[in-house]
Amino acid sequence: MKLFVGIDVSSKELETCFMNADGDKLETLTVKNNLEGASHLRDRVVALADKHSITEIHIGLESTSVYSWHPAMYLHQDASLKERNAKVFTINPKLVSKFRDAYPDLDKTDRLDAWVIADRLRFGRLTTTIVMQEQYVALQRLTRMRFHLIHNLTREKQYFLQNLFYKCNAFTTEVESSVFGHAILEMLSEKYSLDDIATMEVGDLADYLRDKGRNRFPDPENVAACIQKAARASYRLSKVVEDSIDLVLGTSIQAIRSIQAQLKDLDKAIEKILETIPGALCLRSVPGIDRVYAAGILAEIGDIERFNDQAAVAKYAGLTWRKTQSGSFEAEDTKRIKSGNRFLRYYLVEAANSVKNRDEEFGEYYRKKFKEVPKHQHKRALVLTARKLVRLVDVLLRNGQLYTPRKKVTPVKD
Repeated sequence: MKLFVGIDVSSKELETCFMNADGDKLETLTVKNNLEGASHLRDRVVALADKHSITEIHIGLESTSVYSWHPAMYLHQDASLKERNAKVFTINPKLVSKFRDAYPDLDKTDRLDAWVIADRLRFGRLTTTIVMQEQYVALQRLTRMRFHLIHNLTREKQYFLQNLFYKCNAFTTEVESSVFGHAILEMLSEKYSLDDIATMEVGDLADYLRDKGRNRFPDPENVAACIQKAARASYRLSKVVEDSIDLVLGTSIQAIRSIQAQLKDLDKAIEKILETIPGALCLRSVPGIDRVYAAGILAEIGDIERFNDQAAVAKYAGLTWRKTQSGSFEAEDTKRIKSGNRFLRYYLVEAANSVKNRDEEFGEYYRKKFKEVPKHQHKRALVLTARKLVRLVDVLLRNGQLYTPRKKVTPVKD
C-alpha cells in the first residue's frame, strides 16, 4: 500500500494532506516551514506509514523557488523515511494547476492545494525525483549566480556604451579595438576631455595605451590615431554635462570591473566542484563544450539517473514539440512546449551553438535544418541542434564515456 503526502509550501508554513491509494484523505496537518516543523511532519509521516502498513511513500511539493528546497532536502535525506521507501518529488506548479482544472468546483485554498498535490502524486507519471546530490546543488547555486552576473554585466556594458555616446559619439564607429579593454577603460576613467585627447601627441597616447594595455595592442599607434580621429569628430559638451558624464562613466567602469572580478572568483569555485564530478570530463570531451557549458548542464541535470531516458531530459529542458493529430490529420507545424528548466535550455542552446562550429556532424545537421525553412532559420536550426545535443549528453553521462567524433570513410577508387 502507498501513502501520498501532498505539501503546499509557503515561506512560513507547510500545509500537508495525507492520502491513501484509493484517494481517501487520511489526515491534514499544518506546520511551520522550519526545522522543527519539518521534523514534526516527518514524525507524522512515519507514524501513519507504520499504522497503515505502508510499503511506499510518495512526498510531493510544488517547486516554489527557495521555499520548497529546505523541506524537500530534509525529507529526502531523513534516514527513517529512507527505511520506509520514501521518494520526494518537486512538481512544476503548471502541472499542478492543469491537474486542478479537472476539479472545476474546487476552491483555491492552501489546504485544498495540498489535497490536489497528493492526488496528483496518486495519479503517478512523475518521471523525475527533485532532489539532487549536494555537489550538484552547490554547483547549481554557483552557475545560476554566474548566469545572473553575466546578464548584469551585459546590461552594464550596454548602459556604459549609451553614456559613452554622450561623451564621444564617434568612438565606436572610428575605433576598432574593444571599448572594454583595460587600456581604453583606464583612459576613459582618467576623465580626459575630448580636446585633451585630440591635442595629445599620437606617440604619447600610443605609449599610454601600450603601458595600460600591458603590451597587448598589436598596433598601439594605429589605435591611438583612431581614438584621436573619433575625439575630433565628436560633438562637444558643456563643462557641467561633461563632468556628469565622466562621473557616470567612471562609476560604470567600477561596476563592470567589480562584476568581472566576481566572475573570476565564481569560475574558480565552479572548477573546483567540477573536478569532483566524473560527468564533467565526459561533457568537456565534446568539442565546443567548455567549463562554463559543462557546469551549467550538469548543475541543472544532476544525476542522469533521475531521468528515464534522453526524451525525459529534453522535456525537462523544454526542448520538446507538441504533436497535434486527429484521425488521419497530423499537423506539420508544431510548437515547442513553453515549460521546462530555462537554465538548462539556455546552456544546451549555447553549447549547441559552440559545438556546431567545431564538430562536423553537428555542423552538417545545423546547416541541414537551416535550409529547411525560409523564416527564423538560425533560431529553429539552433534549437533543433540543441535537441540533438541532448541525446549525446544523455549517452555520455549515462555510460560515463568520452566523446568520439564519427569519422567519414572515403571510398577507395579503383
